[in-house]
Amino acid sequence: MLKFALLGCGRISKRHSELLGLNQINNATLIAVCDLIKEKAENISKRMKVPFYQDMHEMMRKEDIDVIVILTESGNHANHVIELANYGKHIIVEKPMALSLEDADRMISACEKNKVKLFVIKQNRFNLPVRKLREAIEQGRFGKIVMGTVRVRWCRKQEYYDQDKWRGTWALDGGVLANQASHHIDLLEWMLGAPVSVYAIAKKALVDIEAEDTAIVVLKFANDAYGIVEATTGIRPKDLEGSISILGSGGSVVIEGFAVNKMKTWDFVLPEENDEEVINKFSENPPNVYGFGHKAYYDHVVDCILNNKKQLVDGIEGRKSLELINAIYESIETGKEVILNFKPSKSKLGKHI
Repeated sequence: MLKFALLGCGRISKRHSELLGLNQINNATLIAVCDLIKEKAENISKRMKVPFYQDMHEMMRKEDIDVIVILTESGNHANHVIELANYGKHIIVEKPMALSLEDADRMISACEKNKVKLFVIKQNRFNLPVRKLREAIEQGRFGKIVMGTVRVRWCRKQEYYDQDKWRGTWALDGGVLANQASHHIDLLEWMLGAPVSVYAIAKKALVDIEAEDTAIVVLKFANDAYGIVEATTGIRPKDLEGSISILGSGGSVVIEGFAVNKMKTWDFVLPEENDEEVINKFSENPPNVYGFGHKAYYDHVVDCILNNKKQLVDGIEGRKSLELINAIYESIETGKEVILNFKPSKSKLGKHI
């Protein structure tokens, strides 16, 4: 039985605490939570009947922890991972793993030095229809891929950003691209491979924050495919869509729903025996934009630790989409196409402005 602890008891912690604290993950249990704000930690502590702390080092010293889950502000992930790696416990960190590439590299090095596994949360990779799409990619069923598109059309009103001062700031969060759309950007890159260039535009459409709430991104990939990212939190009155489509000479797949959860199109030039069942068999109906991927993700983490299986998203894999997100922000600031690999100079992400 692996013993988990949570660092950070904000909005996303509800999902993590319920999975770990309500026995929804085999061979995993929640034993402690920590947050600088006493009320937040105490709230989860009471519901899950586990001790709470306001000092992460006190928690690590007093509790017999196997895995620490870092759910703090994105801009604080790096320092927390680096400090906690010294305890020799495996680490899970929410997306994005960091805001700067330098921080990501420091995190990876710290975990390698202390011989701990670093897991970056990309739960949408575990969605049923997404896994089926990835299978088709690996089988080469698309032939020559022409285009991939992701859309994030979600609703985040001013009160969402006003809940915490760090939301929408360059230093600790970023905008829709670094936060809400980071999962979808990861999916696009996972399906299409290495990007070679990016051009992006963005704006603040409906809310008063430092970063953007609306953006459009055009990508070129090494396999000669084009990519499109359409992302906004300016949808009203409620979340509308989180989707991905892959189009190629051999077929087309579209996954919709508001959490990349509903298989809408599964159509190939060379049909296979079970293709007619895919639409119904590989769709889900989650209650919110978090979807069902977190459970499958935790099952994967437990399997990796207990059975020494290969991680789907370790620090190096998590860094890939972070580099792309930084390139997108670089393009927004310069107004120019940015060629990968690159060193950010104008991107505001992770900086105090």
